[in-house]
Amino acid sequence: EVQLVESGGGLVQTGGSLRLSCAASGFTFAFDDYAIGWFRQAPGKEREGVSCINNSKGKTHYADSVKGRFTISSDKAKNTVYLQMNNLKPEDTAVYYCAAAPGRIRITTAEIMAKVIWMFWGQGTQVTVSS
Repeated sequence: EVQLVESGGGLVQTGGSLRLSCAASGFTFAFDDYAIGWFRQAPGKEREGVSCINNSKGKTHYADSVKGRFTISSDKAKNTVYLQMNNLKPEDTAVYYCAAAPGRIRITTAEIMAKVIWMFWGQGTQVTVSS
């Protein structure tokens, strides 16, 4: 059974930092054969793709709203993907989810990220940025 477990959320002041973790287990294929994405959803808003990484090539994509502030990385030895979030803003407040899609998918735009079939999802972790 595939499991994605997020952790690292919390309450932080504007300008602060958090590092989210997404620990994956139960994959049928190797960790390299999955793309991992981070999404977020704020109350009353649609889910937004934040960032994703192609584990086989290490290629990354970021939403314009987080570019330059967030960094996604992958530790293949731990089957874990991280999202380092710096210079946080109140508008970053949301529940953050990680998701996995099988296949060595090269995701370079928000449009492609939105069309990928993200088969597996974590339970989410709350990030709250106070002003």
